[in-house]
Amino acid sequence: MAGDTVIATARTLLRLWRPEDEPAFAAMCADPEVMRHFPALMTRAESDALVGRIRAHHEQRGFGLWALEIPGLVPFAGFVGLSIPRFEAHFTPCVEIGWRLAPTAWGKGYATEAAQAALDHGFQILKLDEIVSFTVPANERSWRVMQRIGMHRDPTDDFDLPTIAQGHRLRRHLLYRLTSEEWRRQQS
Repeated sequence: MAGDTVIATARTLLRLWRPEDEPAFAAMCADPEVMRHFPALMTRAESDALVGRIRAHHEQRGFGLWALEIPGLVPFAGFVGLSIPRFEAHFTPCVEIGWRLAPTAWGKGYATEAAQAALDHGFQILKLDEIVSFTVPANERSWRVMQRIGMHRDPTDDFDLPTIAQGHRLRRHLLYRLTSEEWRRQQS
C-alpha cells in the first residue's frame, strides 16, 4: 500500500510515524522558534491529536506527512510530505507539500532533499496533476525551499488563510505551485 511507503534519499528517510516520535514532535510544537510562523504553540494533547490526524490521512489516502529521520544521526527530525488541506480557498481541493523540522536540522539541506523526494513521489507514484505549498511572507526559510524544489509563485495567487482571523499578522499567505508537466520538464 502507498501509505506504507518509505522514501530514502542520500541523507534522509521519510517513514511512517512511530510512538517514540511523539515526545520529540511535541517538543517541536512547543518551541517558539519552530512555531514562529504559526498562530500558537501546541500543547502535548494538541500535538498528539495532530499526529493522530497525520496517521489517519496516511491510512485514508495512502500518503501523508512522513516522519523525517536522518539515519545514524537523528531518529526524528520533524516531518515532510504531502497532505490535503482542510480549508477552502481558490486553489482547493489540492495536495500540499509541507515540512516542519527541529531547529537542529535547519540549514543543512534536509528539508529541500526530503521535500524533493516527496514531490517526486507525488508526481511519479501518485500521478498528481499539481502540488502546491504555502506559507507566510516572513517565513523565508520555507519559501526558499519551495523555490529550490522548482515551485513558482504568481503574486495574484497569494491568499488570506481562512483559518486565521482578519487582521492577524499570519493571515496572508504566499502560494507556490508546480504542475506535473513542469516537474517532468525539470527532470530532463
